Amino acid sequence: MAYVIGNKRYLIDVHVHGAATYDTRTRRQDDILQMAIIHGERGTSAMLPTIYPGSIESMRDNMVAVQRAMAVQREGALILGVHLEGPFLNPERAGSLDRQSFAEPSVEMLTRLVEDFEDIIKIMTIAPELPGALRVIEVCREMGFLVHMGHSDASFEQAEEGKSAGATGITHVFNAMRGFHHREPGLAGFGLMDEDVYVEVIADMAHLHPQSLKMLFDMKSPDKIVLISDSVKGPGWGNGPIRGAGGILLGSGISLKDAVKNLISLGVPSERALQFASDNPMKYLGITAI
Repeated sequence: MAYVIGNKRYLIDVHVHGAATYDTRTRRQDDILQMAIIHGERGTSAMLPTIYPGSIESMRDNMVAVQRAMAVQREGALILGVHLEGPFLNPERAGSLDRQSFAEPSVEMLTRLVEDFEDIIKIMTIAPELPGALRVIEVCREMGFLVHMGHSDASFEQAEEGKSAGATGITHVFNAMRGFHHREPGLAGFGLMDEDVYVEVIADMAHLHPQSLKMLFDMKSPDKIVLISDSVKGPGWGNGPIRGAGGILLGSGISLKDAVKNLISLGVPSERALQFASDNPMKYLGITAI
């Protein structure tokens, strides 16, 4: 089923940190609104501003900014809520995130973090192998949040345990996680092979090699692939990946529509590419209209 108004297709970005000079590490609602305007101008219909890991106080401040932006928004990509990327992540798989901001999973800390924001939190990324993580995943599901496994060194079996606890997705598959090995498929292998779990895919031609993308599309059910931008602020935004010191990938500098175009350039049929960016995330979030 396609979600359309006339000939318009919704593009839904469930993992987006920023754009141009704006990102979610802010107390200002106007920064969030500017992010939404920039992504909206580039074709995104709706999005989940994604909160970086940090102290409880800083993450709550960032959620306040999103909450206030949602209350006054009049233009740009519709803000549907937030995706919390952390803080219960594995320092061994930090990627570009600040490992010093990660925390050991606990229900008490989760409760303090999410209090008063339960209605806007849609997704939370957790490393399932950490002590206490499985119980936190269960409580997140009881609260109505979707849970992704990510920034994780989970083995295949630990990923299975995460799914059994309630996890339904994997954050930017292959990136910031244990890679596939023929003796230990890891979280990446679990994402490829499990028939139920959704996988986020970054298609900026840097986070995943084109042949890795093709392999993923050959192996994974097309109903379980969710295209994301993982867009971050930075110089040169709009032209490709954003890199930091030493060339480390900080995130993409593209919109979701750009990612769709990249897939089409690889030979993915346009209808299939749009499914990944439109139908699948809407089904996953449980929304049928904007």
